[in-house]
Amino acid sequence: MIDPLFEPGKIGTLLTKNRLVRSATWEGLADEEGTVTSPLIDLYASLAEGGAGLIITGHSYVHPAGKHAPRQLGSYADQMVPGLQALARAVHRRDGRIALQLSFGGAYLSQSRVARMTREDMAEVARSFGRAAGRARQAGFDAVQILAAHGFFLSQLLCPRYNPRTDDYGGSIANRARAVLEAIQAVRWEAGGDFPLLVKWNSSDLVENGLDLEDSIRAASLVEEAGADALEISGGLLNRPDLLADRQDRDNGKAFFETAARLFQEKISIPLILVGGIRSYQTARRLVEEGTVDYIALCRPFIREPGLANRWASGDQRDAACISCNQCVEELKQGHGLQCRPAEPREVQTFFPQQSETIPAGQPFPAGTAYRVSYGLEDWQGKYLPVVKVQMIQGEKALGEGLSLPGTSEGWREVAQSIEKIITS
Repeated sequence: MIDPLFEPGKIGTLLTKNRLVRSATWEGLADEEGTVTSPLIDLYASLAEGGAGLIITGHSYVHPAGKHAPRQLGSYADQMVPGLQALARAVHRRDGRIALQLSFGGAYLSQSRVARMTREDMAEVARSFGRAAGRARQAGFDAVQILAAHGFFLSQLLCPRYNPRTDDYGGSIANRARAVLEAIQAVRWEAGGDFPLLVKWNSSDLVENGLDLEDSIRAASLVEEAGADALEISGGLLNRPDLLADRQDRDNGKAFFETAARLFQEKISIPLILVGGIRSYQTARRLVEEGTVDYIALCRPFIREPGLANRWASGDQRDAACISCNQCVEELKQGHGLQCRPAEPREVQTFFPQQSETIPAGQPFPAGTAYRVSYGLEDWQGKYLPVVKVQMIQGEKALGEGLSLPGTSEGWREVAQSIEKIITS
């Protein structure tokens, strides 16, 4: 029996060797003008060697006014084409397939800027998506993906909370989706009707007065009618990362947006890609095998393990090595570019002393050894209780966990009395 995760797939005219997708991830490795660099090519070459069926680049800005982050990849001018061509070639040499993600982030969650934009401004944004898609095809990319998720410009227009417009781009869900549909139309005009086109999509914004699931599915139907070849389902806004705090980062057998994906599957006929919280082979396979989605997208796991797809295909189906420490995000913020540098494990503090006394231990213990007797609060099965804690220390380093006795019990008094009795007897 063929493993459903490693069956060939099809998105429009694009054939993929398996159902694993590297979801778009800002790399921070372009130069200041957004041009491709050697480190950026090396990153995508390693992903291609790693076996993912489709690689989606980090968001490339389609217009100078739409740049969102330092050293972000650009697709806004013809001068970008040679670098993009080198990037696509490096992936193809390693039997990979690559899509260029197209983004406009210039008005990110600013109501006033969105309100001030004229109809010509809106038309220019759409044309910019189209021209960037034309450059992607010229450079040899296999597909493009329009970013309409996580609060970036097209996503913002879908969100009532951040879209104050009262014209054809605001109000009803059909109006709020208009800019996305115009971007799709522009891509089709510039890159051709046969060029594979994906859209990254919020199933919901997870905020009050945000895009909700019902409107999201309605708008997704319009996106399909407009000519999109696949939909990648995600959710939430970039300026509210705390919204996913109640969703476990580690795979617990269910993806973040799995329930939403099932509802999309009932209404949408184009291939669905699901991203968010997937860490295990078993979960990924189940989602495809059950028909919940057609593709599984991973982000941080591929940062930690570019060769994860090959590992799973070889029969080593242990969970992804990513521990969701988010140190990769910190590396990006510090300008170091996309890389996995796991945070050092931190000791979890469970005891919080309020008063301590150090008593030299003396012979036969080495010099510097002492007893530290402390009174404070300690975590006991989820509850913090007052305790008396006795530890041996060498310098400032504790030698073991020590002994803790609840300070509200008679136990610690009895122990103290017993010690005194033994010593003085």
